[in-house]
Amino acid sequence: MSKSLIVRLFIGSLIGLAGGLVLLAIAGGLALSTDVFIMRGADVVGVRSSGVAWTLLGFVGLAILVMMAAAIAVFVAWIGAVLNTANLPSKTWCVVLVVVGLIGFPFIATLAYVVAGPDGAPERRPETSYDSTGAAVRARTGGGTGV
Repeated sequence: MSKSLIVRLFIGSLIGLAGGLVLLAIAGGLALSTDVFIMRGADVVGVRSSGVAWTLLGFVGLAILVMMAAAIAVFVAWIGAVLNTANLPSKTWCVVLVVVGLIGFPFIATLAYVVAGPDGAPERRPETSYDSTGAAVRARTGGGTGV
């Protein structure tokens, strides 16, 4: 997994998290403003069942699903960063990412990797084709049609 893919996945998860939080805040604000909740002082003691309440409950469920998907995306980006840095000669970045992630902060570890981490993806070397005599015919980089 390349660093650019990890960065895109991490930024996408941040966008998903922000979108989920905004949707949750809007649905909660609408629920409070339309008297969906039965309140006793500052406590919610019940919910008025109506079409509006079920719609807002659906939006809350959607917001929670989006935030869960964002959390999974951060976890996948963290795993990608760990595997990417495992290819490096110096294992410092790999060890730091693993330790910080395992103590409960994979978001912080991935953020550090996105901001300052090295790209440990292996280099693609040009492929050389040989004819029947063993002489090199052409070099190609693995992309395109090779014509």
